Amino acid sequence: MLLCPSQAEENGNHVLRLFVTSQLSEGASVPLSADQAHYLSRVMRREVGAELLLFNGQDGEWLGEVSALSKNAGVVMLREKTRQQVASPDLWLLFAPVKRAPLDQIAQKATELGVSSLQPVRTARTIVTRVREDRLLANAIEAAEQSERLDLPEVRDFTQLDKLLSRWVDEAPDRRLIFCDEAGDVEDQRWGGEAGRALPMTEALQPFRDKTESWAILTGPEGGFTLEERERLRGLDFVTPVTLGPRIMRADTAAFAAITLWQAMLGDFDRPFTKA
Repeated sequence: MLLCPSQAEENGNHVLRLFVTSQLSEGASVPLSADQAHYLSRVMRREVGAELLLFNGQDGEWLGEVSALSKNAGVVMLREKTRQQVASPDLWLLFAPVKRAPLDQIAQKATELGVSSLQPVRTARTIVTRVREDRLLANAIEAAEQSERLDLPEVRDFTQLDKLLSRWVDEAPDRRLIFCDEAGDVEDQRWGGEAGRALPMTEALQPFRDKTESWAILTGPEGGFTLEERERLRGLDFVTPVTLGPRIMRADTAAFAAITLWQAMLGDFDRPFTKA
């Protein structure tokens, strides 16, 4: 498990913030995992009596006090709720996995930006053959702890893009898919030439600003999507092709840019942060 202190402050001191799976309520005694206990006692040098903020994605955020702590175990006694539970926007990220460091970044930054689901997909040009979903989740937990997020994104199994599209209408009938398509339609021209290019994302999403659809974003591998994949995606009624501007981005950068644009137009970037 990857753990990192929150930047939250309480009474002028840094209060660590941890994700737990236990139910949270006033007066509850919440056990810490061995990794969390080691982190608190050995890395952060906390002792019995130290304050912690805990969240589980369901019961809001709670302030508690460490009532027992060793290098392998710990208990936190909860005192009061500090924030009510608020769900993140219903936005899925479908992404072709890249090498390890950028993949970690995708999990971390997508969590910070508020996606509700992380879905690695295998496209025709995806080089990565195996994805450790447990590592994606660990990175998501770390990012949620740091960013003051109150829930975690769902981490889904690595799936073939073709299979996902084939069952989309049955499994997600009311969800639109933003297809980040940076190519044109002319095969023998660099990046497909100018013909057949998608609209900029802000322009493509403008008609949906007053609607309530659920959404997903699809970004591709380093080599982009094949012509066959592009043709199939563009032929689906639930797909909205977009471009992210005049520059070609790395796969991980494209994911962050697309999420940010969606959040600014249709998400919760207009909602202020509240600590209580």
